[in-house]
Amino acid sequence: MELQLRKLGNSTGLTLPPSLMRDLGLAAGQLMTLRTTPNGSILLTPKVSKRKYSAAELNAQCNLKAPMPDDLVAWEHMAPMGNEAF
Repeated sequence: MELQLRKLGNSTGLTLPPSLMRDLGLAAGQLMTLRTTPNGSILLTPKVSKRKYSAAELNAQCNLKAPMPDDLVAWEHMAPMGNEAF
């Protein structure tokens, strides 16, 4: 496949055909990583993003029968030190 670099404002861009985007599972706005090789090739790969977890997924990992850490137990039993309203 032959593609042409195009002037886009003060930058130069490369447009990818929709069929290629679809085949590669890419989308507009997706972050990519570009690096060059010693022989002058360009490697363009999708940037791997950190997985985002929902609150339900995170809560499902909690052991509700686990004992509270000592520092949190101590915090729960502290007397008010100022103008806290309980």
